[in-house]
Amino acid sequence: MEKLLVRLAQQLDAIDEASLMSLWSKYATTASRFEPTKRWEEATLIFSLIQAKRWKNQLFNYHWSKQSQPLGKEPERVVNPMPEFELEGPDEAPAVSKCRVLEFKPSRLDGQDPVDEPEPKN
Repeated sequence: MEKLLVRLAQQLDAIDEASLMSLWSKYATTASRFEPTKRWEEATLIFSLIQAKRWKNQLFNYHWSKQSQPLGKEPERVVNPMPEFELEGPDEAPAVSKCRVLEFKPSRLDGQDPVDEPEPKN
């Protein structure tokens, strides 16, 4: 399983972001219109892969910019795409924690009330 994921990551990383972004609106539209079909599932996964590539590049650029600044100074006009995410230093042991799924809420459709969902239990 892990080998398959590594291959997928390598293939995704080989594609430039601009090419993927040209497909963004097509797959965002399909993913936003739920239908219980294989086509919708595949389109939603494709959309998430496009988003993953964009997010990876934003995170890379943020850390690259931060690394090039004088010690202790934050880069100007650069927003950390993951403010809760910190890389551990080489001497720090990673804290033991549970994996968690980041929350995703679809946008409201015009004229509809939001769906009341129970709060996740941690």
